[in-house]
Amino acid sequence: MGIAGRAVATVVLAATAVAALAGTVGTAAAGALAPPEAGTGRQARAWLPEPSGPYPIGTTALHLTDPGREDPWQPGRRRELMISLWYPTSHPAAGADRAPYMEPAAGRHFDGPDGVGLLNYGTAPGRTDWSAIRTHARRDAPALPGGPRPVVLYSPGLGDPRTWGTALVEDLASRGYVVVTVDHTYEASEVAFPDGDLATSVLPGMLGQPGLDIGAVLRKAMDTRVADTRFVLDRLGGLADRPGLPAGLAAALDLTRIGMVGQSAGGFTALQTMHDDPRITAGVNMDGQLHFPGPDGHTGVVLPSVAEDGLNRPFLLMGTSGEDSGGYRDQPGWNALWQHSTGWHADVTLTGSRHGSYTDAQPLLPQLARQGVLDAEQLRRDVGDIRPGRAELATRSYVASFFDRWLRGQDDHLLDGPSARFPEVAYER
Repeated sequence: MGIAGRAVATVVLAATAVAALAGTVGTAAAGALAPPEAGTGRQARAWLPEPSGPYPIGTTALHLTDPGREDPWQPGRRRELMISLWYPTSHPAAGADRAPYMEPAAGRHFDGPDGVGLLNYGTAPGRTDWSAIRTHARRDAPALPGGPRPVVLYSPGLGDPRTWGTALVEDLASRGYVVVTVDHTYEASEVAFPDGDLATSVLPGMLGQPGLDIGAVLRKAMDTRVADTRFVLDRLGGLADRPGLPAGLAAALDLTRIGMVGQSAGGFTALQTMHDDPRITAGVNMDGQLHFPGPDGHTGVVLPSVAEDGLNRPFLLMGTSGEDSGGYRDQPGWNALWQHSTGWHADVTLTGSRHGSYTDAQPLLPQLARQGVLDAEQLRRDVGDIRPGRAELATRSYVASFFDRWLRGQDDHLLDGPSARFPEVAYER
C-alpha cells in the first residue's frame, strides 16, 4: 500500500489509485506485461516455512451467510463469506492429511490471466500449481484441550485471498492462538465455496470504466471489509451451535481476548474495525495506508475516522522501506492516527523490505523465481532485497510479541525499543 506520490507505473490511470490501496498491483502489473516464457515443463512448486511454536495445527473452513445484508458488489444477493479457523491440535498433519494452500479451482484462477498472482505480483500465468502447496495444518482436526485461547483475526490485502498470509497465520496458531482468516467476496481475487461456485473479483473489470471514482470504490471496499469482520465476530459467538465443527473448537475461543492483524488493505481493515468495534483489544497494521485518494483520484487525501479520531487501545504499525510506506511520518493517515491516539502504540520499519514482505510473497516468490515464474527485478519489486528468512523471522517475532503482550499479559520486551536481535528493524515509539 504505497504512500501518496509514490511513483507507480500502470496500464490505466485508474489502476494507480487502486494501487495506492492494494500496494503492488500497479508495479507488478506493469512488470508482468511481458512475463517469463511459460515453457512446456512441469509446474513450479514451493513450500511454506515451518511454524515456530510448540503445537501442531488444525484448520477448518466455514461458509457464512449474512441474512440481514445485501452483497454490496452483487445487488439482490445475500452477503456470503468463507472463513478459515487455524488452531492448536494434538493431531499432527502428515502427507495427504495436510490441508492444501488453495482449493484447486481457486489456485487455477489465482494463477490465471485475471488472477492476483499476475496482477499483484507479476507471476507468469499457468506456471505454478498453487493447490499443490501444502500447509502444515491437519484439516478438521480436533482442537487441543486446555483452552479457551485468545483469538486473532487476519485480513488480507486488497484483491488477495485469505490464504496469502498462511505462513504468519500458522505460526500464530502453533504458538497457541486461534486465528480466523476472512475472504472478502467479490473483492478477493477468487473465493471457492463448498458448492463449487467460484466468486471472482469485480475490481479488475471496473478499472477501465470512464469517470470511475476510485476513492468511492475504495471507501466501499473498506466499509464492506469492516462490515464483514464485524459479522464474523458476531458468528464466532455462536459456533457451539454449528453442526460438523471440529471437536472442541467452539470451546477453544476466548472471545474476551480478540486481536486483529492484516496486511495492506487488511491492515487498514484491522485498525478501522478496532476503531468501530470495542470487541477488538489490539491491532497490527502491516504496511496498510490509512487514507483515500482525493476527489480527482491523484491529488489530496481523505482520512478515515480511525485516523481522524485515533485509538485508545494498543496498536502496532509495521512499515516497509525503499519506495514503499516508510514510517508513520511518511504517510498522512499514519501520522494523523499517531497524533490522535491515546493507546499504546509503536512503529517498526523493516529495512530492505517491500510491500509483499509481510505476506506469503516473501517465502514463496523467491522459490518460484528460481524456477522462472518471475524475474529478479519483479521479485525485488515484490519483496525487496532483505533475506527472506530474516523478513519472516522479524514479522513473526514482532506480531507474536505484540499479541502476547496485549492478549496474554506475557512481555518478552521486544517492543520496548530498538533490538539487537533485529538490527534491520527501525523502531519508533
